[in-house]
Amino acid sequence: MTHFANNMANAASSRTPSNAEAFHVSGWDHWLSGWIARNPAQWIRLGNFETRMAADSIENVEVEKPIFVAGLARSGSTILLETLARHEDAATHRYRDYPPVFTPWFWNRFVDLAPGRQNVAVERTHADGINITPESPEAFEEMIWMAFFRHLHDTGESNVLDGQISNPAFEKFYREHIRKLIHVRGGQRYVSKANYLVTRMEYLLSIFPDARFVLPVRDPVWHIASLIKQHALFCLGEQNNPRAVAHMQRVGHYEFGLDRRPINTGDLHATLDIMKLWKNGNEIEGWARYWSNLHHYIADRLIVNKALDKATLVVRYEDLVADPAGKLRTLFDHVDLDDAQPIIDRVAPTIHAPDYYQPKFSTEETAMIHDLTGIAAKRFGYDGKPA
Repeated sequence: MTHFANNMANAASSRTPSNAEAFHVSGWDHWLSGWIARNPAQWIRLGNFETRMAADSIENVEVEKPIFVAGLARSGSTILLETLARHEDAATHRYRDYPPVFTPWFWNRFVDLAPGRQNVAVERTHADGINITPESPEAFEEMIWMAFFRHLHDTGESNVLDGQISNPAFEKFYREHIRKLIHVRGGQRYVSKANYLVTRMEYLLSIFPDARFVLPVRDPVWHIASLIKQHALFCLGEQNNPRAVAHMQRVGHYEFGLDRRPINTGDLHATLDIMKLWKNGNEIEGWARYWSNLHHYIADRLIVNKALDKATLVVRYEDLVADPAGKLRTLFDHVDLDDAQPIIDRVAPTIHAPDYYQPKFSTEETAMIHDLTGIAAKRFGYDGKPA
C-alpha cells in the first residue's frame, strides 16, 4: 500500500528543513486525491452507498459524547489527540484513512488485506519530535466539511458556522461517517482533532448536544515563534515539491506554506489586514494580529454561549507541560473517559516544553507581540510576561 501517510512517515526521518523528501507526494496519491477533490459530489454518493452496505455492521453504533479538539495550530492539539486516542474507547481518523476518507468502511477493509504494510515510527514532517506511523491518529475530516461547505477557506467571507446553520445532508453524512469510523476502529467514542473546528463549535453543539470540546491555547510569544518556524519549513518544502501544495489544499490544511490563509472569523477588515501584513513580509505583526483576532473570537463565543462554555475545556500549553499528570487527569474527566490512569502514567513523563527551538525575537518584536495580543491573552490567563 502506497498512500500519502506512508510517504510522509517514511520521508520524515530528517529534521532538516531543506529535506525535500519530507514533502514528497507519490504519483498514486496525487492522482487519487486529485480525483476525490475534483469530484466531491461523486464521493458523497459513494459514501452514502457505503453506509447502506454497512447498515448491518453499524446498526447498533451510536454517536455519544463525541470529542473535538480545536484551536490554532501549534498549540498542543496533536499531543492531546494522541493521548485521547490511546484510550480503548476512542475512535479516530488515522493516516491510513487517506486519500479515500469518505469511505472508511470500504477502504479499511482493503487496507487490512493489502500486503506489505509497514508501521515503523518516524518523525513527522513538522520536525517537532512527534513520531507517526500509518496507524497514528490524524486530522482528515476537513475533507468532508469542504465537500459540503465550499466557502470554508475563502478568506473573502466569514468562515464561521454557528448554531443557526442548518445543512441536513451534511449532518446526516457526518453522523453516518462517524458511526462507520467507530465500527472500523472498534471503539465507542469519536475523537477528532481539527484546528478549523474552532469556528464551528456552536454548529457541532447543535448537532451533538452532548459533545465535549478541548481547546488548547499557548502563550503568544512562544506560539507565534512556533507558527513562524513551521511556515518557513513548509514554504521551503513545498517550493521543491509542487504536489505538496496541492496535497495541503486537498486535505484542507491552510495553516502554513505557500497557500497560507487565515481563518475569517467574520471580520473581513481584520482578515485582509493580516493577509496584507504577511504579503509585505511583516510576519510577526501578521501572526500577532491573527492570534489576537482568533482568540478574541473564541473568548467571546465562550461568554455568549453558556452551553458551549460548559462543554469546553481550555488547556493552556504551559500548564500542560508544567503539570502533565494533573492536566491529563482533568482532560479525561472533562471528556468522560474512564480508567485513564494507565494512559496518564505512560504519557505524562513524555510531555515537556520544546527543546529544539527558542523564540529569537528582538526586544522590540517581543514588545509588539505583547502589545497586539495582550488583551486577548489576558482573557486566557496570560499576564503578558514571557512564559
